[in-house]
Amino acid sequence: MASRLVVVGGGLAGLRAAETLRAAGWAGEIRIVGAEAHLPYDRPPLSKTFSTTEPSYSTVALRGRASIADVRWDLGVHVRRADLAGRTLETSTGSRLGFDGLVVATGLTPRRLSVTAGRSDCHVLRSLDDAVRIHRSLTPRCRVVIVGAGFVGCEVAAALRDAGHVVDVVDVESEPMRRAVGPTVGRAIRRRHEQRGVAFHRRARVVAVEGPSGRPLVRLDSGAELRAAVVIEAIGSTANTEWLSGNGLDLTDGVLATSSLAVTDGVVAAGDVARFPNSVFDDVPRRYEHWQMAAMSAKHAGRTLVDQLSGRTPAEFAAVPWFWSVQGDVRLQAYGLPSLGAAADVVDGRLEEDVAVRFTRDGRVVGMVLIGFSHLGPTCRDLVGMAA
Repeated sequence: MASRLVVVGGGLAGLRAAETLRAAGWAGEIRIVGAEAHLPYDRPPLSKTFSTTEPSYSTVALRGRASIADVRWDLGVHVRRADLAGRTLETSTGSRLGFDGLVVATGLTPRRLSVTAGRSDCHVLRSLDDAVRIHRSLTPRCRVVIVGAGFVGCEVAAALRDAGHVVDVVDVESEPMRRAVGPTVGRAIRRRHEQRGVAFHRRARVVAVEGPSGRPLVRLDSGAELRAAVVIEAIGSTANTEWLSGNGLDLTDGVLATSSLAVTDGVVAAGDVARFPNSVFDDVPRRYEHWQMAAMSAKHAGRTLVDQLSGRTPAEFAAVPWFWSVQGDVRLQAYGLPSLGAAADVVDGRLEEDVAVRFTRDGRVVGMVLIGFSHLGPTCRDLVGMAA
């Protein structure tokens, strides 16, 4: 077997991949290179609470298994370039790191609005440090403009309302979370937020952010003007693949991998950055930006890498993705890929209350969404991929 495996990415996927490398029988050296200064931590809680207590690493830390106690962590270090043929990495410290096997787990970077460049009162939320900056920028009952009504935008909106802030949400779509759960469920989610006092500006774009620092004036293409204390941008993310350029890989949207999560010989990908086909649905490669898929794909990628280095044929990774979202009194669970559905129908409950919605395509269930009804989760997961 090889002598050194390197995991690039110090988050959940990197941690679970390293643990699996050991569990799969790898006894050699493992190095984890992470761009953040922190050891792995849980990201989902960052968008769900903005209380009087400042976020801290101790409240979100992930604990690694004892089997990786000897793993070397290089934190606060970026990989600038990878030479996959030469099996070397060039890091931001100027050093070169050789490897015999590589796990790509570099995750995502939040997109930014061009009109907010250089403003200290405009923030994104991806990291613990981002959460701390937002917390420190908030004053009691201040007005916050959130740009983007996806998972992060809606979760932050609910958390800020719970903390007593005035919240406006601006989004280009007709309904919040439309791309993930469709317009019907999105409408139900919006109405719940509006009942709690969140204001939505739908089918709207930000064309300018003006004014002095700490008093941003957000101008919309509708002509509306929103005066705020803080702006939070939640308009999506891009995969961190720049360091892999020049190696002949498909980096169109993340790094393309096979159904076993192999990128090439001795290289695998896991987590948000990996784009791969999932036979639960079809043969179209996709990325999955969810906590559970990050952990599950990392475990499989670790096994695939050890199989490659041992001369074994890796197994296919076919898993039903699922995620949850806590937005004030909204407890949402989704299984499969509702966005693939050509039709959506309510199978239990009412949209105004607890509800179960089924998404189908070509006579098969491709997704299930629950608002409430948490006990139905396992049943809904089992339905994905079945005949409708």
